[in-house]
Amino acid sequence: MAVNCRFATGVHVLVLLAGEGDGLQTSTDIAEKLDTNPVVVRRVLASLQQAKLIESQKGPTGGSRLVRSPKAISLADIYKAVETGPLFHTPKVHATAAVRVNGALDKIFVSSMGALMEDFDKTTLSQVLKRVSKNHKK
Repeated sequence: MAVNCRFATGVHVLVLLAGEGDGLQTSTDIAEKLDTNPVVVRRVLASLQQAKLIESQKGPTGGSRLVRSPKAISLADIYKAVETGPLFHTPKVHATAAVRVNGALDKIFVSSMGALMEDFDKTTLSQVLKRVSKNHKK
């Protein structure tokens, strides 16, 4: 089963960009700091730019930066920017009993996703930065 890290990568990217203030960071620099492939970072940056959370400049002196304050970016904003489909999936089944289980699971998944997005809406990038700073001091 494939693991999806787009949301976590998006949060990491924005935390790094927030640490730079108005300075620009390249996808290669970010990828090195996250120990991941620059292509992965570029895909996430493209989604974040399309959602108007960052701006990017091309060229040898280019890079990306936040366009909003970390206080004005919620985890829900990030999630909606980088995720393209539902978080939870039920298997494709044809047996009657399995279809009923999927129906029950779908209702649970909708409820769980609602609670998750409510929590994400209440949590800002600024709060994540504070937690990172607090954990770094320990």
